[in-house]
Order: sequence, then structure tokens, then C-alpha cells
Amino acid sequence: MPNLELELKTGLSTFRRIALGTWRTTGDPSVYGSVDVRMDSALRYIEEFRQKTGRRLTVTHLVARAIAQVLKETPDANALLRFSRIYLRKRIGVFLQVAMTDQGEGKVDLSGVTVYDVAERTLVELVDDVQTKVELVRQRSDPHLERSRKLMDRIPSPLIGPALSALSFLTLGLNLDLSRFGIPRDPFGSVMVTNVGSLGLDTAFVPLIPYSRVPILIAVSAVKDTPVVEDGKVVPAKVMRLNATFDHRFIDGYHAATMSKTVRAWLEHPYDHFDAL
Repeated sequence: MPNLELELKTGLSTFRRIALGTWRTTGDPSVYGSVDVRMDSALRYIEEFRQKTGRRLTVTHLVARAIAQVLKETPDANALLRFSRIYLRKRIGVFLQVAMTDQGEGKVDLSGVTVYDVAERTLVELVDDVQTKVELVRQRSDPHLERSRKLMDRIPSPLIGPALSALSFLTLGLNLDLSRFGIPRDPFGSVMVTNVGSLGLDTAFVPLIPYSRVPILIAVSAVKDTPVVEDGKVVPAKVMRLNATFDHRFIDGYHAATMSKTVRAWLEHPYDHFDAL
């Protein structure tokens, strides 16, 4: 008689199989932090932007643009580790996670898109680029992504972890360009941003993903009505919490403090920093 009555779960999504092959146990260099941001002005800016441009600007777009500015002002954080040495990136790439629900009710997969040179682009350009890439991903029409997904589906579950580690070693450790074999050159960029607020979550910390070698992950929470003290009086306000996970091997409190100040300044005073309307 078994100790527990168990049933093997089948029909796992591609992301779930990759996740099972990625994480093992504790011992990673994660540092966690969060910052609450007043979003009253940002929400007004988003509404005015939509009316003037016809584009569906979201909080995620603003966070992506702000975090790109952070990396521009803090280049030491725009880096990756190779053979225990720090290498600074010359480009800023922001990875945005995308939920996939096309496999039926109750079956959710995770994917994403990466946009580059965000700090040098207008919000209109950013919104258009993200929308185009997200549509390709959700329609399963992105050739590189679909080729990678099919490859992962063919690999036996016990070998997914070693396979991902091998790819990471070849493309990021040895810095080999394998695009001619269908492997994207830089699929995860410098920083990952995921909107957990769409799930109604106030706080969530995303784990570091070893094979991506991305040292910063940002979870964007839901915007909530929150009482705050303003000029000595308690007033209602729109507040959003940003939750960050850092790789402490080369990102420390100084970088985190600089990032927090920049992101808060951009989101709380959007008319001073984002595109003029």
C-alpha cells in the first residue's frame, strides 16, 4: 500500500515542463524588494494618451519604459554573468510576459516578447512594437518561438533542465550566435516584466530563471484605491506596488535605491518624463 494516494498529472503546458526542468532547490542569490507608487497622474496620462493617439497604452508599457531608463542611468545593472565575470550589455532589452489561453479552458501557458532600445523610442513606437509581437505570439506565428516550443515539446522531461543549461552555456556562456539553427540571439533581454495585477495580486515576487541569466525581474501589481497621508490629511489615492527580484551577485542596495527613485519619478510625474501630449 502506498504512503500517499497519488495520480500523475499529464498534459502539462510547455512552460510547466520547462519550469519543472529549471528549478531545483534553494541556494540562489535572490534579493527581494518592493516600492509603492502613486498612480493618479499615470492613469490620467494613459487616458489622455489613448484619446490622442488611438493606441492602447497600459501600465505595463509605462513600467517597461521607466525600467529601461533605469538601466540607461545605471549601466552596471544592465549586465550578465559569464564564467563568474560581469559583462555589461550594449543594448537594453525588456522582456514582457504574455499569457497564452488558446489551448482550452483551464490550460494557461506562458510566453513573452522582447523589445529593444526602449529608452530611445517613443511610447507610440513601443506600443505598436509590443502589440505586433504579442499578436504573433498569441497566434503562434512567431517562427523562432514556435520552433523553440516544438523543440522543447520533443525533449523528454528529465532532459529539459540539462538541455536548457546547455543552450544557456552555448548562447550566453560562450556567446555563440546559433540563430542559423533557429535559436533566438537574445530571447530574454536585460530585464523581465510581468503584470501580476491582471490576476488581482497586490504582491508577488518572480523567481530568477537560471538559464535566462536575467538579473532583474519586475512584477507589476494591481492599482488599488489606498488611503495616503497628503499635507497632513488622509486622502484616497491610486497606488500600485512594484515587486522586484534581483541577482545579488552583482546588483546591490545602491542599484536598487537608484532604480526605485527613477521608476517612482517617472510613474508619479509622467507628464515630466514620458512623451509630451
